[in-house]
Amino acid sequence: MFSHRPRTAATLTAAALAGALVLTGCGSDDKNGGKEQAKNGSSDTRKITDANGKSVTVPADPKKVVTLSEPTLDAALALGIEPIGATAGRGQKGVSTYLADKAAKAEVVASIAEPDLEKLATLQPDLILLDETTGSKRFLDKLGEIAPTVVTAKLNEDWKKAFSATADALNKKSDADKLLSGFDADVAKAKGELGENAAAVSSVIRWQDGAPSVVGKGKGHVGSTLSALGLTRPKDQQGESIGHSEPVSLEKLDTIDGDWLFFGALGDKTASEKAYAEARKVPNFTELKAEKAGHVVVIEGSAWNSAGGFLAARTVLADVTEALVG
Repeated sequence: MFSHRPRTAATLTAAALAGALVLTGCGSDDKNGGKEQAKNGSSDTRKITDANGKSVTVPADPKKVVTLSEPTLDAALALGIEPIGATAGRGQKGVSTYLADKAAKAEVVASIAEPDLEKLATLQPDLILLDETTGSKRFLDKLGEIAPTVVTAKLNEDWKKAFSATADALNKKSDADKLLSGFDADVAKAKGELGENAAAVSSVIRWQDGAPSVVGKGKGHVGSTLSALGLTRPKDQQGESIGHSEPVSLEKLDTIDGDWLFFGALGDKTASEKAYAEARKVPNFTELKAEKAGHVVVIEGSAWNSAGGFLAARTVLADVTEALVG
């Protein structure tokens, strides 16, 4: 689906690119973006500074948004905006399954690795959003030829800050502030109701190819939510992550154990349930104290394993609350 050959603006569909430029103006650099917007009659614009420190002229009320990362798609949907184009979820053909219902009309125009520039241009977006969790960041110049393009966050950025930055690009900052305030209030409420599970050691793993990988370390939407709830992590799940996931050998299964084990796979909850059935056939898995205590929680893997966002964090909070508070 996605070509790996080098592309230039000339390889884009001529009619699609021309239409995109007429609709949105050429480029995301303020040096020419504002002039082009005015020339094309789209004067209702704003200037923002993106995560790279670049001034970008964006529509004040964007109507045709393309999101090229999991966090920007999550944020747009949380703010009531359904993008016309989006990236496929990690390890999935469509968007992340936890967002599929809300993003039913979004056309997949990118993978985590790269965008399909020709397909994207035919949508004639008026705003493109992405961050450094996606390989699309390597195509900023070409994306800027299609529509104003905003990099909302650096890699490993605090998810709340990234959410607010995406909201700012969409002119929805006050809405984001309200959502975050409500989230923090619900975290505080859940923390006060944990009872005997207060400070419980909580492990988070993804099962793939017959073995577990540690996910959700650091300050992402999983790690920060568990930390805000006062929960602790197993020794090998503390600190920042080396990558998106860290494989664990079957000889070291005991390192993923805890009072609770949140168990997922790439994809939806059905995929996680199948993976759990597979894991239970692995020697020593049934010896984990979390498994013996009935404290393995099968989760919506795409929400817990994604690059994160407000809706993903909401899913994490709901799963933890249901399991530990009841």
